[in-house]
Amino acid sequence: MAWNEPGGKGNPKDPWGNRGNNNGGNQPPDLDEVIRKLTDKFNRLLGGKPGNGNNGGDEGSIVGFLIVAAVIAVVLFVMNAFYTLDTQERGVVLQTGKFDRIEGEGLHMKIPVIEEVIIVNTTRVREAEIRESMLTEDENIVDVKLNVQYRVTDPAAFALRVENPELTLMDAAESALRHEVGSTAMDPILTTGRAVLADAVKIRLQDYLDRYETGITLTNVNIKDATPPAAVKEAFDDVQRAKQDKERTINDAEAYANSVVPEARGRAQRQLEEARAYKERVIARAQGEADRFSALLSEYKKAPLVTRERLYIDAVTQVYTTSSKVLVDVEGGNNMMYLPLDKLMQPVQAAARESGMTNSDISRLTDQVVNELRARQNSTSVRREGR
Repeated sequence: MAWNEPGGKGNPKDPWGNRGNNNGGNQPPDLDEVIRKLTDKFNRLLGGKPGNGNNGGDEGSIVGFLIVAAVIAVVLFVMNAFYTLDTQERGVVLQTGKFDRIEGEGLHMKIPVIEEVIIVNTTRVREAEIRESMLTEDENIVDVKLNVQYRVTDPAAFALRVENPELTLMDAAESALRHEVGSTAMDPILTTGRAVLADAVKIRLQDYLDRYETGITLTNVNIKDATPPAAVKEAFDDVQRAKQDKERTINDAEAYANSVVPEARGRAQRQLEEARAYKERVIARAQGEADRFSALLSEYKKAPLVTRERLYIDAVTQVYTTSSKVLVDVEGGNNMMYLPLDKLMQPVQAAARESGMTNSDISRLTDQVVNELRARQNSTSVRREGR
């Protein structure tokens, strides 16, 4: 049952706090009475007396109301007059709508109503991203995704020069990207030319932002993705695979050439050096033989017999030195003796090993016996020649 329904026995208290038949039971409290009561309480707090009578009550109500309003105005003034900025923020202060100053970090004061503060974060790196289909220089279409990172370096320009700096940045980024993509072929954009394209877009975009006086400085610009349209992506992938196969084949051929050509050049150079060395050796030997022959000729002219015998002994010695078999002409007979020195020395070497001689001692013993046999054979041949 509603609180004011006739005959209701529920809660007799109405929404204005009246009970029973006070104020007729259905009238809100008098506003003047409420203000008067508040004024009386405020006067008591200030040490005054509550107002009496109609005139006194009205005057007291007006004075109290004005005092309360003044106090509220002062509190609101104080609350709105002070503000704090942290290390990342800057405050752009407008005085009667006109730029006045920029405040740094700390506690600051402004004049309410007259001054307005626009707080701008100048250290946070902000991001903007666009993705558009664009026409390249060779009349192909590519889908490019651009990521832009920036900071606000001029808070006054950022807050006042442009109505919507972020929207201006997006429009300028799209314009710069479209200009650079339209000046570049499709293959570099899709393969190895993204970094170059991003640098060019960054330079052009920063120039736009500076001319618009946005107060924005770019920190990084990236081409996050660049792909051909979905309708031709499969064909484009086939072309890219063919190009990769071509590059791999060329690289393999270059690697083979780099391994074979230096080797062939090295062999050719070695042959040239060996030929030069052989030439020098032959020339030097021929020159030495010619000088030796000239020296022998002069000695031969002085003593022909002695020189002839010496040449014979040297020749025989040279022949027998490299031979392991010796034929000996027995003096006074017609028989020829055959001396296989290598076979004759085998029993001597075996006996030396059994006696505990070392290999070096056996070698010295073998050389000694062979030289003795050869000397005897040489002396025999010389005597026969003398006869």
